[in-house]
Amino acid sequence: MFKTIANAWRIPELRKKILYTLMILLIFRIGTFICIPGVDINAVKSAVEGGGFFGFIDLFTGGGLKNFSFFALGISPYITASIVMQLLQVAIKPLEKLMKEGGEEGRKKVATITRYATVGLSIVQAIGMIIMLQSKNALLDNSMLTYAVIIITLTAGGMLTMWLGERITEKGVGSGISLIIFVGIVARLIPSAIELIQSVIEGQTNFWVAIIIFLFALALIAVVVFVDLGQRRVPVQYAKRVVGRKMYGGQSTHIPIRVNASGVLPIIFAMVLLQFPVMIANLFPKSDASLWMSQNLISGTWLHLALYAVLIFGFTYFYAAVQFNPIDVAKNLQQYGGFVPGIRPGKPTSDYLQKINSRITFFGAVFLALIAAIPILFAIVSGGAQQLAFSATGLLIMVSVALETNKQLEAQMLMRHYKGFLK
Repeated sequence: MFKTIANAWRIPELRKKILYTLMILLIFRIGTFICIPGVDINAVKSAVEGGGFFGFIDLFTGGGLKNFSFFALGISPYITASIVMQLLQVAIKPLEKLMKEGGEEGRKKVATITRYATVGLSIVQAIGMIIMLQSKNALLDNSMLTYAVIIITLTAGGMLTMWLGERITEKGVGSGISLIIFVGIVARLIPSAIELIQSVIEGQTNFWVAIIIFLFALALIAVVVFVDLGQRRVPVQYAKRVVGRKMYGGQSTHIPIRVNASGVLPIIFAMVLLQFPVMIANLFPKSDASLWMSQNLISGTWLHLALYAVLIFGFTYFYAAVQFNPIDVAKNLQQYGGFVPGIRPGKPTSDYLQKINSRITFFGAVFLALIAAIPILFAIVSGGAQQLAFSATGLLIMVSVALETNKQLEAQMLMRHYKGFLK
């Protein structure tokens, strides 16, 4: 990865993109230290360190919630809005048609609707945040002016975070939303690692416990890299064609089907979707539904673990279906004279590809569910260790985002150096 960054740095065009991306991420980090007035920061920090919903939000903001900063909501409203829009595309046919057949204009309209949904969800989350702050006695003033300032500031911060992410995607390197989450996780994991080392030096933590945690982190990184780079290569043979005096085709190639084609998105979406009902229930803190959700849907419960795994499975299959369409691939192969050896062209080829894709997706879904659920299972069995669960999930997200960004850098360098047939 470092070699890829060094090679990209030598190309002026990519160097500008890297600098632009770093500038945007620096703006985001500065915003996480700009505190919102009217809030007891110490009370918020104690709530965040207790885990639960506050700890989850703080994971994606890199300490923005702990400081109750301008970016306290982070990117979670936009992620939730994106989930809702993608699920609605399956349920509402006109919306699906607009996305698939509307071309660039259709995608722009869907993106605009997603932005408006982000505004609404930011307001809802800001109101929920105020109610939770009241329950923690973290508000210094209960006036309407204080409520209005907090809601407007948090909503503006959520929209600005979304805008910064879109600017990175458009003019920088990698996926802006993923990189913002990446920076937030790095900002939390590095101090946690330093604290662990200091506690070992001071004798507060057993040396072998720290070694086990370190080895677990290395094993997690190695497994994520191995699976993320894994793919099933379906062989394809192209028939020979004679056009005039020239012969075309006859070469062999393959169709790469990635084991983890959806990356880390199923985990991010599952985490956000699980916390959304809790956030809504907190708007009615005295209701039975709020009490039940606060006891059963927080991280560290068996119901939360089961729903977490099911949602990861669902989103993994959903993204696999969106990214790989075996019917279209089979049609393209047949159109250009390609075929899978031993498989008839047309529907048998699409059925064969669908079968392979389903098996590969199942393995990828099991992998993501296990990697995400094992730390939470350990937290349940040990009767705590919420921070370990958050850190392990954050490490998984961080490694996956780094790999994806590295791939995009390599792809841009390949396009930059490609000479084409005029060479």
